Amino acid sequence: MNDLSVDIGYRSINHAGEELCGDHVDVVNTEDGSTVVVLADGLGSGVQASILSTLTSKIISTMMAEGMSIEECVSTIAATLPLHSVHGVAYSTFTIINLVRNHTAELIQYDNPEVILIRDGDMTDYPMTELHIEGKTIYRSTIRLQEGDVFVAMSDGCPHASADNTYNNDWKREDIGQFMADMSLVGYTAKVLCTMLVDECDKLYAHHPLDDVTACVVKVRQRVPMNLLFGPPADRDDNDRMMSLFFSKEGKHIICGGTTATIAAKYLRKPLRPMSSQVMVAGVPPMSELEGVDLVTEGVVTMSKVLEYAQNYLEDNESYEQWNYGHDGASRICQLLFEEATDINFFVGRAMNPAHQNPDLPISFNIKMNIVKELAACLEKMGKHIRVSYF
Repeated sequence: MNDLSVDIGYRSINHAGEELCGDHVDVVNTEDGSTVVVLADGLGSGVQASILSTLTSKIISTMMAEGMSIEECVSTIAATLPLHSVHGVAYSTFTIINLVRNHTAELIQYDNPEVILIRDGDMTDYPMTELHIEGKTIYRSTIRLQEGDVFVAMSDGCPHASADNTYNNDWKREDIGQFMADMSLVGYTAKVLCTMLVDECDKLYAHHPLDDVTACVVKVRQRVPMNLLFGPPADRDDNDRMMSLFFSKEGKHIICGGTTATIAAKYLRKPLRPMSSQVMVAGVPPMSELEGVDLVTEGVVTMSKVLEYAQNYLEDNESYEQWNYGHDGASRICQLLFEEATDINFFVGRAMNPAHQNPDLPISFNIKMNIVKELAACLEKMGKHIRVSYF
């Protein structure tokens, strides 16, 4: 393992008139710290294509994660996939990006558009070796990762996107590469980059896609640790121990909750001040300021909003502009956790807040614990490395 981290995002839109997408993306983390990303495109569209692509991505990602060879993966797929009722073949194209301990990317590509590599803000060529397995021509590449590298994998619904049945010759792989290269320089996350590409394809299809469209982006970056303290410890005698561990961690520090912030202020021997310019925004309480802490917010209400944004981020990311441009506590936490952090340490206090025992308030200890559990799960799905410590 090195100081590099990978940010992975993907997004799909369905063929017009279909309820299911014929493309599927799977991401599997292995015990040795590697990550296997598989984008599969099932033959045709709709239910059968969805079954083909889902089975293909599940089989490949699971077998690759267990250290099996690509030859074994392809042989297993050929023997396992059901036959397409119309074409009489079990057929799904696939792209594999095997990120080996964040040192190397192994690309394995079969019949999908070639993966685009953007390095130093430009499309970059990479070597490919041709393999023949089970009658299929497969291309393999090994690329040493560098900070700032962006890999763009896609289904064939992306290139030549058009509003009619003719190819759009002004939207080829090279044009997509230039579009993504320009966007990559801005510093967007992988999720935002793939959302921009899919949205652009949707526009070219006049919002009536003639094929399933999927984009998957892998962005290589330096590790950025982040620490979030949420709630006081169950035993007051643990206050100093909790604060000592929290402030000893490298990276930025976020504190959520008024009582917790008061304990931190006492530990740091610094005044806790409400931000005079802050007001309640979209139901999110105002923030405070404490020297030595990067962000101080209210607790459960603010974190509930963060969880809501995190769940949306993993779906269609329609709330992106709201939290990305927002200045309230929940938006600021989202900006730090979703876009900046790669490794997140949660310090969670188990103390019962007397104010939350009011039966008229929709807040309880269990809700607080569930917020932490669900938010941690969402962040892990974003590719973050999460550690939760309870006090």
